[in-house]
Amino acid sequence: MNEKFHLLDVDAATVELPQQFTCPFCYEPHSLARMAVERVQQYVASRGDWAEELGAGKMLGVLVAQDEAGRLGFLASFSGNLAGSVHHDYFVPPVYDLLDPQGEFKQGEAQITTINHEVERLEQDPELAAMLQREKDARQRMADEIEGLKALMASHKRERDAKRQTGHLSDEEQEMLLNQSRFEKAELKRTRQRHEAELQEITDKIDAYNHRITELKARRKAMSEALQERIFRLFVVSNARGERRDLVEVFKPLGTLPPAGAGECCAPRLLNYAFNHGLRPVCMAEFWWGASPVGEVRHHGHFYPACRSKCKPILDFMLQGLDVEDNPLGKPMEDDTLDEVYDDQWLTVLNKPSGMLTVPGKLLEDSLLTRYQEAHPEAMGPIVVHRLDQETSGLVIFAKDKATHKALQQQFEGHSIRKTYIALLDGIVSQDEGEIALPLRPDVDDRPRQCVDREHGKPAVTRWHVLERRDGKTRIALEPLTGRTHQLRVHASHPQGLSCPVVGDRLYGTAASRLMLHAQRITFIHPATGERVTLECGVDF
Repeated sequence: MNEKFHLLDVDAATVELPQQFTCPFCYEPHSLARMAVERVQQYVASRGDWAEELGAGKMLGVLVAQDEAGRLGFLASFSGNLAGSVHHDYFVPPVYDLLDPQGEFKQGEAQITTINHEVERLEQDPELAAMLQREKDARQRMADEIEGLKALMASHKRERDAKRQTGHLSDEEQEMLLNQSRFEKAELKRTRQRHEAELQEITDKIDAYNHRITELKARRKAMSEALQERIFRLFVVSNARGERRDLVEVFKPLGTLPPAGAGECCAPRLLNYAFNHGLRPVCMAEFWWGASPVGEVRHHGHFYPACRSKCKPILDFMLQGLDVEDNPLGKPMEDDTLDEVYDDQWLTVLNKPSGMLTVPGKLLEDSLLTRYQEAHPEAMGPIVVHRLDQETSGLVIFAKDKATHKALQQQFEGHSIRKTYIALLDGIVSQDEGEIALPLRPDVDDRPRQCVDREHGKPAVTRWHVLERRDGKTRIALEPLTGRTHQLRVHASHPQGLSCPVVGDRLYGTAASRLMLHAQRITFIHPATGERVTLECGVDF
């Protein structure tokens, strides 16, 4: 019996299996996956020795599969390491064990650590500190002496000028004054040269230290890059066709090495174990356990898609040979009608449906823009004034000429365009109104997710007021005073915001039939007429 394969208490012959394997980037967990998740949650809740670490937050995953006898069971995994190890009886092993003390990574890491210690020793060497202080003191002495000489020379020059103005100087006296000036200029030059020679002696010694430090850092960087590539060569993953590739080969078509942490997430571990042990994948799910990371939005027990920057290239390879569900976010919408709320010779305001891109994406050409261009061939030059997320519905302004586009963009940049969104939040907001100021930046490891970052984030401010509370949910009006990506979604879900994610938010909350976020009203100054225009469109949730 495979100890990593935990049997489910169901009969594979009687239960309805999913027709296709889960799309890991956008999914609603199958009932079998939910059953497996409940088992894993019961298990981790029973591990009191892990309570503190898991309470700080960890992504876990399950893969429901069938063994060669047709029995249904599941595999479980966690991201990274747990309790200082990547090997635990209940969970599948990693693709490659980075923590093996005799392994390539730990051996290479030890060599790099030795260089780190030498760099640290040199940077903190008391002799270097003493030389830096000597340099500082020497520069100050040089500045003081030269400043004193220049002040004396200026005083002597004034005296010479006064004597010359009398007009009663002999040729010998004139020569004496000139010689004084020449001597003082030469003395200033000699003083500068003397100090510069002293400084050069000191800086040569400092440069020798810095050169050694620079050499060590360059060596460390080269060793680190070489180690990283060697390690990623050891991360060998399989796919459903029985093909095997290391992560360097997987990421090669993208023209880059794998990012740090690639291959250590739940999904690659689960699939790799299943393929290497004769298990047929049926469905999968990943969920968060514990507190949300600082700056990110993760809710305890909620399901989340696989990350894109680290996992997508790997999973795109590993899923080859499986019949996988289409990503609903990558499918064109069947309804090809355009809902035009306003149209004139200068601009159009459309009601974008949820699920449609504002502009074409990498994998999907169909968008509001492409459909608009087909319907309005007269629109020339820049058209898109602003955008809505694919899953957000509501009002979008398109310009028909360059001048209109420029004028509207200036209004957005000046924050004079007012927008109001209606959202249904998962939870009860106790206050009636308020303002949220949480700076945002992209999550470089999991785009398009955004993070709260008070040091490096861009300012993001949202005003809000509650419209209704009912059945454990809050209907709310949101007015963004800035226009950051996912601003309203993060401000709604973040613990320092409203701590109630938008219903249907697969990135920051829980997936549903759609994201309950709608751009209901927009107010702007018409670039051609100068009139203030306010437009609204109804909410369908």
